[in-house]
Amino acid sequence: MPLGPILIAGAGHAGFQVATSLRQHGCGERICLINDEAHLPYQRPPLSKAYLKGAGGPDSLMFRPDKYYREQNIELTADRAVSIDRAARRLTLASGAMLDYGHLVLATGARNRLLDIPNGNLEDVRYLRTLDESEALRRRIVAGQRVVVIGAGFIGLEFAATARAKGLEVDVAELSARVMARAVTAEISDYFQERHTAAGIRIHLGVQATSIESAAGRVTGVNLSDGRHLPADLVVVGVGVLPNVELAEEAGLQAAAGIIVDKQLLTSDPNISAVGDCALFESPRFGASLRLESVQNATDHARCVAARLTGDAKTYDGLPWFWSDQGDDKLQIAGLTTGYDRVVVRGDRGQRSFSAFCYKSGQLVGVESINRASDHVFGRRILGLNRSIEPEQAADTSFDLKAALT
Repeated sequence: MPLGPILIAGAGHAGFQVATSLRQHGCGERICLINDEAHLPYQRPPLSKAYLKGAGGPDSLMFRPDKYYREQNIELTADRAVSIDRAARRLTLASGAMLDYGHLVLATGARNRLLDIPNGNLEDVRYLRTLDESEALRRRIVAGQRVVVIGAGFIGLEFAATARAKGLEVDVAELSARVMARAVTAEISDYFQERHTAAGIRIHLGVQATSIESAAGRVTGVNLSDGRHLPADLVVVGVGVLPNVELAEEAGLQAAAGIIVDKQLLTSDPNISAVGDCALFESPRFGASLRLESVQNATDHARCVAARLTGDAKTYDGLPWFWSDQGDDKLQIAGLTTGYDRVVVRGDRGQRSFSAFCYKSGQLVGVESINRASDHVFGRRILGLNRSIEPEQAADTSFDLKAALT
């Protein structure tokens, strides 16, 4: 039975991958990829890493050139979805155009959580999520300038490392007691704090920005909750994101901390799926509902939905993995370490090559690796098999990890 036109609202990693995978699976239906940015669909991770350092131009970020979409008969529509008529199966765009669908995929992503303090909307207060934002920062990070980074998560620290390498004076303000506290173990946090401090970055923990000082409309500094004042010419904010659920909610779809979907990534409407950063999905692997922000999650969601729409319906069971490049160090994470109760370290922190193996009730739940790709690959494989090794084995560098996979 013909499915009818497939509309994909959002052209980030998830949206692009849905369109590509549909064609790879032999889907012959009309595919319309709705892109609300003024660029061809592009990769986001380099925006806070290599691209910010000055590597390549915008074209280097594009998933595919313009001709790819023509050759694959994927309609790339420069517009934004604003409302869904579920009864009529019709999507209205910001331009006023209306498109009928057989199936709608919501890949609406997430947006920056904005700083809500006095002077938080000045021109010199910047964010880093889109290509335009990265471009603006590339032009702004000039040696000798003073920048305050608000938030010591992945994005904040990636930017801080790049800015410091380019000769800027860098301060980082973070409310938590350690850097990346919500994402990694204390062992990994401590290592990165030490490395960033050694590079000349000043990290201020347990404080929050209370206001931004300015003169003639330009930033002059940031006031902290402990009474200190940090001089600044530029402020970069990385305090998390909010999922874009409004389109779904206004159409009567269930949403909470994301658009609620089932094990196959279907919403409460059988003609609408949701994927990527915006989706709160039921995970049999973890026995909970999750919303994850990662390239892996976006692309694996997309492949799962494309397979279902072409007759190969399966439960989504992807293993999460993440990475962050900060200065000369690469952090790679396999699994989810939420609720871990034991950490064992493998490798040599002094040699800048070690991993934190995280356990919960004796079972391996995640591996966080610094400059140790082989441990990351092992973590992805053994966790994907729902297997474990003993903590004592993980800590013993003479123990052959590959043998545990046979």
